[in-house]
Amino acid sequence: MFLDNRQVAMDSVLEALADSLDYFQDNLDRLRPALRNALKPHYEERGAAMRELQQLVREHLDILPRDADVERDDYLWLWSRIKSFVGNDSAVLLGELLEQERVLMQALGTAFTHPLPEALEPALERCWKNCRALIREINRLQQRQR
Repeated sequence: MFLDNRQVAMDSVLEALADSLDYFQDNLDRLRPALRNALKPHYEERGAAMRELQQLVREHLDILPRDADVERDDYLWLWSRIKSFVGNDSAVLLGELLEQERVLMQALGTAFTHPLPEALEPALERCWKNCRALIREINRLQQRQR
């Protein structure tokens, strides 16, 4: 089955959400407790938003969301661990989490350029706001690290 541009855009959003959540979960043990506690509520909110979007996409766009890209996730985890040998592990991880947000913001921006069913708009806007709030939190945590 071929996907139209709207479906591709929403599939990219869902994949970026899944990758972000998966990456955070995979690296929880690397975060100091204070960082983990500051970030966890944002990712819990993201998980709920992703589940809502998955349901809406099934209903309104007739596509089944994919899981996170395991090979990409493994590569990012390995690359992050290598960088941690020469730098502060928390600083490296915060930078990687910020990069995940950049990818998600790009996917959301692309999705907003397509005519999507109206039912998707509020959920996408919540994802956008969550992403912006998480970026602000990561930036704040990076400033405290310096």
